[in-house]
Amino acid sequence: MNPTEYDFVAARRRLEAKPKSAAEKLTSLEDAVARIKDGDHVAVGGCLFSRTPMALVRELLRARRRGLTLSRNLTCTEGEFFMVAGAVERIVTAWMSIGLPWGVSKILRHFVESGRVALEEWSHLALGLRFRAAAMGVPFLPALTMLGSDLMAVGGMKSLQDPYTGETLAAVPALFPDVALLHVHRADVFGNCQIDGYPHMDADIARAATTVLVTTEEVVTEEAIRRRPERTVIPGFAVDALVLVPFGSFPHECYGLYEADFDHFAEYTRAIYAYAPPTWSDYLDLFGGERLALQGRRARELTGL
Repeated sequence: MNPTEYDFVAARRRLEAKPKSAAEKLTSLEDAVARIKDGDHVAVGGCLFSRTPMALVRELLRARRRGLTLSRNLTCTEGEFFMVAGAVERIVTAWMSIGLPWGVSKILRHFVESGRVALEEWSHLALGLRFRAAAMGVPFLPALTMLGSDLMAVGGMKSLQDPYTGETLAAVPALFPDVALLHVHRADVFGNCQIDGYPHMDADIARAATTVLVTTEEVVTEEAIRRRPERTVIPGFAVDALVLVPFGSFPHECYGLYEADFDHFAEYTRAIYAYAPPTWSDYLDLFGGERLALQGRRARELTGL
């Protein structure tokens, strides 16, 4: 583990010093991604192919950042993009694939087994607790997850003795990312963000990260946000940049608005398995911006928007 990722004292100071402006946060994808530096730890919201901030991911790859660490609870095609583009040197996750029908990522196997990318595996619960601890501003949270497994050594997690019962507990360390990439259903211009359906770990990631970049399907009025305060899972003061990007998750899904394009996933995996390892990077060309724009139009046709 990188010490800066779990140094809660330094992280608290960073977050306390962060500007918490009530000004408008709307900007462009280019401006938002310009806040990410080489070597940053980037945490991605959503889960698997649900509400993945794909527009931010693609813009980040276009910016040619290098030496990044990518963390996400269940990593999907965005993780493969990061590896093939040469942007990432470490993946922190609980699992990486599109889904069970497509099996474990072949791209992941190639890059990890060849030593080009380091894989740091945590249980799904442990990774969620890491973000939760950081959101709370504490150095770790006690839990039972991963105890007795080989995963304890992978991320360097330590154990401790429960002072009340004497039982052994896992001390799950806080994870303070440099940057959070999130996609939400709606937000006002001040960055107050609402999510429909399951919020995954997004609220904790937003509070744990130093810089929070968000894309939204829709920009609504402040009054509309105030009418449904229970939906506002990410407050505006935590957000640094907000970008209006309808279909910002596509070809992944956004609950209640559009489904994932499973035909795309099937074609995508067929293309990967058709290539030998030296030419795998060609698949970035196959699924580049023009093709995704066509899929975006297809999604609008399917949803009637």
